[in-house]
Amino acid sequence: MKNRNIKVYQYSGCSTCRKAINFLNQFKIPFESIPIRDNPPTISELKKGKQTLGDLKKLFNVSGNDYREGKWKDKISNISESEALLALSKNGNLIKRPFVLFDNDVLVGFKEDEWKEKFKK
Repeated sequence: MKNRNIKVYQYSGCSTCRKAINFLNQFKIPFESIPIRDNPPTISELKKGKQTLGDLKKLFNVSGNDYREGKWKDKISNISESEALLALSKNGNLIKRPFVLFDNDVLVGFKEDEWKEKFKK
């Protein structure tokens, strides 16, 4: 497999992130692991995610404490895309994880079948 410059924004305490990392290691797919809480994706990376996923809301970790405590369910509809992207870029806990960038693509979360399709050799 060609070097795809895969960036995996993840949190070590996240079981979904661990599954994703195990998947990449199992298939010997090289990647750069980035702690999402310390170094959240940039606004341009998040824009790429929104463009790929088609919906800004799909970038949010809706099951996280920061999402609930920040009342983001109500806020999302009332703020601009720029404001939402800025908030995500400043708080990695708000982002659905893992957040993976490679080639011209983005994956959010871990669904093994989807990952097998995206990373097939």
